[in-house]
Amino acid sequence: MSENKFSKEAYWKKNLKILSVLLVIWFVVSFGFGILLVEPLNAIRLGGFKLGFWFAQQGSIYAFVVLIFVYVVRMNMLDKEFDVNEE
Repeated sequence: MSENKFSKEAYWKKNLKILSVLLVIWFVVSFGFGILLVEPLNAIRLGGFKLGFWFAQQGSIYAFVVLIFVYVVRMNMLDKEFDVNEE
């Protein structure tokens, strides 16, 4: 029973680490690039648009969608590591 409890705690700890890293990335992209660093990023152009504007309008959404896929892949790897995968 203690091994099972340890596995659950280790699984949850790694899950929280993955979530924390992805949420920090999302925060940096959406709040950092879209709001705080918008002026310096506006000096760079992406497809005719200022980069700060692009991050505020579209970049943070694209980053969020990519982070969802990264989370799915990382969680599948974690599930296999702890032998709780659906396969």
